[in-house]
Amino acid sequence: MPHRPFKILGIQQIAIGGTDKQKLRTLWVDMFGLDVTGNFVSERENVDEDICAMGSGPFKVEVDLMQPVDPEKKPAVHTTPLNHVGLWVDDLPRAVEWLSAQGVRFAPGGIRKGAAGYDITFLHPKGNDEFPIGAEGVLIELVQAPPEVVEAFSRLNP
Repeated sequence: MPHRPFKILGIQQIAIGGTDKQKLRTLWVDMFGLDVTGNFVSERENVDEDICAMGSGPFKVEVDLMQPVDPEKKPAVHTTPLNHVGLWVDDLPRAVEWLSAQGVRFAPGGIRKGAAGYDITFLHPKGNDEFPIGAEGVLIELVQAPPEVVEAFSRLNP
């Protein structure tokens, strides 16, 4: 295996989809005590999500509670209850370049700003002939970690 020029640091987020985010809030906010830190609505991405958080500082994990803007349209954020897992990465462009060269398939859209303001991209849940390595049914978001998160994780894992 060639040298990996990046490091996956930790979990940045999990995204949970349902037809009614209020039901999700009952568990995650009312019962578990997570704080709602924001809301993101996108007609293009067919999502209305509450951004919640557990933990703090560089080790804060975001929990996105998502419902579709229109349940009849795609993407259908509610049809897979565990919609995606987001992973902090220390060098997103190098990770994408290296993973692509190894045959990892990425979802359309490339690197772009995500709902939380960080650069993101998604690994496709399924491989294909050109890029045979997929995430075996799971949508994975790679998230560019800001410097303070990279530094905090480097203290844990020198």
